[in-house]
Amino acid sequence: MKTIQLGATALEISEIGFGGIPIIPLPRDEAVSVVRHCIDRGITFFDTANMYTTSEEKLGIALKSDRSNVVIATKTAQRDARGAADHLELSLRQLQTDWIDLYQLHNVSNEDALKQVLAPRGAYEAVARARDAGKIRCIGISSHSISTAIEALKTGLFQTLQFPFNFIESDPLQALFPLATRHQVGIIGMKPLGGGLLERADLCFKFLQQHPYVVPIPGIRSSQEIDEIIELYQNPKPLSEADLKAIETIRSDVGEKFCHRCEYCMPCAQGVQISSVLMLRPAAKRLSCENVKGWLGAAMETVEKCIECGECEQKCPYHLPIADLLKENLALYHQYSRS
Repeated sequence: MKTIQLGATALEISEIGFGGIPIIPLPRDEAVSVVRHCIDRGITFFDTANMYTTSEEKLGIALKSDRSNVVIATKTAQRDARGAADHLELSLRQLQTDWIDLYQLHNVSNEDALKQVLAPRGAYEAVARARDAGKIRCIGISSHSISTAIEALKTGLFQTLQFPFNFIESDPLQALFPLATRHQVGIIGMKPLGGGLLERADLCFKFLQQHPYVVPIPGIRSSQEIDEIIELYQNPKPLSEADLKAIETIRSDVGEKFCHRCEYCMPCAQGVQISSVLMLRPAAKRLSCENVKGWLGAAMETVEKCIECGECEQKCPYHLPIADLLKENLALYHQYSRS
């Protein structure tokens, strides 16, 4: 596994990182085993967040014996200084470490959120104080908004940027990533597989290998998954004409209004299983009708509870018309079930 420097930081990391969400539902021992296997395969960069429930705790157990050899990144979604400071202390305890290599302000995806974290007594103030105290080595930001991320980088306050990047979300290449590279900001690519939407891992990582300054952090839930990805990096192949055609076909099929499965819209106060409902189209393509009913049937029934309050649409960083998409997917489900 190649090692690279993350932007202008002093952090030396593996060219592929570990995304910490998928280990949340795994039993603790299984999660620890997966993480340990990743270390054995040369992965040294592990990304999680305070809000990923049990992820920090499981990573803390798995990484403790190799703490000096790995780079740990975590995040806080708090916008005020006190909340961020509390989150940091909790993360230190859960990760069983005295310091965090990269601490990121999480999902700063609109102008108001950026103003809040940078205001007096905002989250950045607490994080910077913790850096000065030696509890944090570097400060980063994660976002789902190009315009907000650009404004954040212009401040010169952040050493890394975490942003969605894959072959159906390649807009950052136009203005955001060039700005980041000019400022020597390390770029971390979240959702390299489209949040689970993209099934062709070979296409995803062939595309990403064309942009080696972006460190992808695929979510890993099994040893087999990281083995397959590492194989693609150990035997890199350029995108062929057939690959490019396949990518264009997938882009056309997915369209622009698709769920990125970030789940910031959840939970719904009415109990609507939004992200599950919006997975109908990709599920219908690869599963039988009976399997789709078994997997998503209960979730589809929750659509009737939607009161179109608009709360989920306000939370969505991609500004999706969620209420309309729920209706469309329910209608498609009924049509699919009758076929």
